Amino acid sequence: MSSLEKALVIYKAKPALVTEVLDKVTIQLATGEQIKLRPKDIILLHPGPLNSLKGLENPIPEGDLLGAWELLAGNRTTVQEVAELVFGAYTPRTAWEIYKHIQEGLYFGEAATEAGGAREVPELAVQVRRPEEVEQIQRKRNEKNREQEERERFLEHLRSGTYDSTTEGRFLQDVEALALGKTDKSRTLRDLGKAETPQEAHKLLLKIGYWDLFINPYPSRFGCSSSSARVSVAPPPEEERLDLTKLPAFAIDNPWSTDPDDAVYIDGSTLYVHVADPAASVLNDSEADLEARSRGSTLYLPEGALRMLHEESLQHFALGLGDTSPALTFKIGLAEDGNPETIDIFRSLVRVTRLTYDEADRRCDEPHLKGLFEFAEKNVRRRQAAGAVTIEFPEVHLHVSDRNIQFAPIPSYRSAEMVRECMLIAGEATARWAMRNRIPFPFIAQELGDLPNEVLPGLAGSYQLRRCMRPRRLSAQPGDHAGLGLSVYTQVTSPLRRYTDLLAHQQIRRYLRGEELLSIDAVLERVAAGEAAALAAVQAERASRLHWTAVYLQDKIGSTWEAIAVDLKGNRATVIIPELAMETQIAVKGSVAYNDRLTVELKSVKLPELEFMFVLP
Repeated sequence: MSSLEKALVIYKAKPALVTEVLDKVTIQLATGEQIKLRPKDIILLHPGPLNSLKGLENPIPEGDLLGAWELLAGNRTTVQEVAELVFGAYTPRTAWEIYKHIQEGLYFGEAATEAGGAREVPELAVQVRRPEEVEQIQRKRNEKNREQEERERFLEHLRSGTYDSTTEGRFLQDVEALALGKTDKSRTLRDLGKAETPQEAHKLLLKIGYWDLFINPYPSRFGCSSSSARVSVAPPPEEERLDLTKLPAFAIDNPWSTDPDDAVYIDGSTLYVHVADPAASVLNDSEADLEARSRGSTLYLPEGALRMLHEESLQHFALGLGDTSPALTFKIGLAEDGNPETIDIFRSLVRVTRLTYDEADRRCDEPHLKGLFEFAEKNVRRRQAAGAVTIEFPEVHLHVSDRNIQFAPIPSYRSAEMVRECMLIAGEATARWAMRNRIPFPFIAQELGDLPNEVLPGLAGSYQLRRCMRPRRLSAQPGDHAGLGLSVYTQVTSPLRRYTDLLAHQQIRRYLRGEELLSIDAVLERVAAGEAAALAAVQAERASRLHWTAVYLQDKIGSTWEAIAVDLKGNRATVIIPELAMETQIAVKGSVAYNDRLTVELKSVKLPELEFMFVLP
């Protein structure tokens, strides 16, 4: 290899000069850096002698490149042959020029180099393109150039706050994907020098009119499906059910509720809680079960519900939509103070009367309903004596339909509290039943937070208590639920819309049929998956409510609302606007006390950022 000294070689697509050849080859780069390499790590371009790399970029007479290509088209050849045909000479300078044409890749390409011995430097081989190959490459390059020109015009349009909707929409796909949370990058925003964030993407799409205010990106951004469940749910199978159709049963809910999944009745000291029974058809690890698990819960948005189970499940299992309904009944024997002493769980057939909270409140003294209200009052006292924490905030029903956004206050109903107490005692009694029968089950616990020695009155007190509460914990191990004042608790009353409730029903049904139960590990695995999805749904719901609130407030700059001060920090106050069920912060001057009613004025709304500025007028 001694003849290679002062040869021109290629190292990582750059020229290099061979300065020494021993067991390894020493090369010098254009920067002056010297590197020792194995012979196979470089490619011979010209044997030299070459004294310096500096002359490689000197001007060179124009050669007949096209003539050489036409002569050699389709052949495999050498750098030397091409250089001699193009320039009439094979020198380090002409060889380097031919190499640049090879790298450019239109007429010539680098052919596969045959491997030599371990001490041999491979020589560059050239593949001359066929005419049809050149035509194809040129066509693709022209298309790329044309695309680049169009993109540059598109970017100029964006900088001026517009875009051509007929031709430039395709360039916005990366921006839209980022705004929807489907990617974390956007070439377009990067080219504009903007931050690659969903908020910036959303802002740009609104600015140029690609999106309007009514597009809600948050379900997608939190990984939620854009539709209800797609896997079909079979009707309830033929199986033995206890006929309870002669007993009254009341499904009580808000007037807009479309998925009634519980109904109640009390007969003396016996409370009946009837619950929808989709687990009769949705079996463990079935396609419908897996889809429900991936969703975690029904997603309730102001623009509509995206259901955890297929829409047809409501017709099959929701209570009170037909003359009779299949149910899983929790028959609970109550002590004088409301404590659940016994529980019997069985499959049933019930006849359900649907009532709104308002209707139930007006009929509270009727014989079939009066006992339920009396029980609820007892159970509230029992839980409060055990340390239950009561937190009440203003609620509104936010509904979006046909580009119309409506806020409607939700009154405080006695019947809503009554239904809640029935659901709580069903959860408490079932948790005890599962423990007694050693059934692996999804239990819910909550540790007691550091409550203040003295709780503020009114709404400020509820805000104070909420900040003290610790998150609930779902596991296969029972524990105290301090917030509810219960020693053990689970949820079993919403299997149409909560996956953990559906899982609990599946386990109950296995036990009732004498089938093998899911193991603790299997329960935990399913709980973890369902809860992760349910958390995403909760986040999507919260962000969606803020989104629609922001849309609603867009044209209300300068309007005023009544607000209640719930927290004070220096010259900042946290206030709640009951009419919007909204929490925000304002700057205050002078004396402001807890629970003071203030008038606040809307100063600005930033929709993509979900930011609101209210001030004291």
